[in-house]
Amino acid sequence: MIHPVRNFYRRLIGWPCGIIVSACLWMSLHPAIADEPTNAAEAAAKITTTTSAVEQKYRAWRSTLSPERQQWEAVLEANLGSFYFPAHMKDKASGIENAWAYVEDVPGLPRVLLIGDSISRGYTQGVRKCLVGKANVHRAPANCGPTATGLKKLPAWLEGGPWDIIHFNFGIHDRNTADPVYAANLTELIAQLEKTGAKLVWATTTPTLDATNTEGFSPSRCVRLNEIATEVMTRHHIVIDDLYTFIQPHLSDMQKPGNVHFLEPGYEMLAEKVSAEISKEIASLPNPPRPIR
Repeated sequence: MIHPVRNFYRRLIGWPCGIIVSACLWMSLHPAIADEPTNAAEAAAKITTTTSAVEQKYRAWRSTLSPERQQWEAVLEANLGSFYFPAHMKDKASGIENAWAYVEDVPGLPRVLLIGDSISRGYTQGVRKCLVGKANVHRAPANCGPTATGLKKLPAWLEGGPWDIIHFNFGIHDRNTADPVYAANLTELIAQLEKTGAKLVWATTTPTLDATNTEGFSPSRCVRLNEIATEVMTRHHIVIDDLYTFIQPHLSDMQKPGNVHFLEPGYEMLAEKVSAEISKEIASLPNPPRPIR
């Protein structure tokens, strides 16, 4: 039997050089996010440490920002928690852009909000690149976690509107949520999201190759969560971006071995799919979009 990591590198030989370099560079620049938490208990237990020098450098950088950008950093500090905010500080102290970068809106372009967990965070920057000149792509100031967290935090995530399109997902973090509770939570989240007047797009939960992943997220549970969500979204006439079906044939090449997370080429593929779906919705928006507040 071929070890999954060795198998990955064997497959890597056939990839274009640009993709290989992209994957290696991304992994070298983001070591702190290599073992991300996928539930509240893990998030509470995992703390990303920073040196005082890194924090001082970050604080000094933050003090030079405009009031609007400083406010965004304050929002991130209040919402990212002990795992993601220190990682964010490290990025900023090193001059690395990440999914939670401040977005300077281009007037006249529709405003898009991405809500989701670490999978969504992984494709956020790719979506921004794909939609340059087409949309202002924002991200909720959190790794959004399960539906229960969404119900508590959604008002804070929606601040900064109005939004023209909201692309959202809750799934991996709900692996231990009872089926009826998951369905009820999604229904309530839809009710709150619909009040924004935005076009809503649901992203199906991405699969995992096998049940041996470190997060304990089984393929069968992923299928069941998507069945429940699809029924809820269909009942409420919500557009579905089927990331599950799209990425499933590519898992052996694009997903980290024994993990629910993806390699950078996998996130690039997902970003292209998400961007294509958002582009369809942009085409159906009123012209011009709602003004920036």
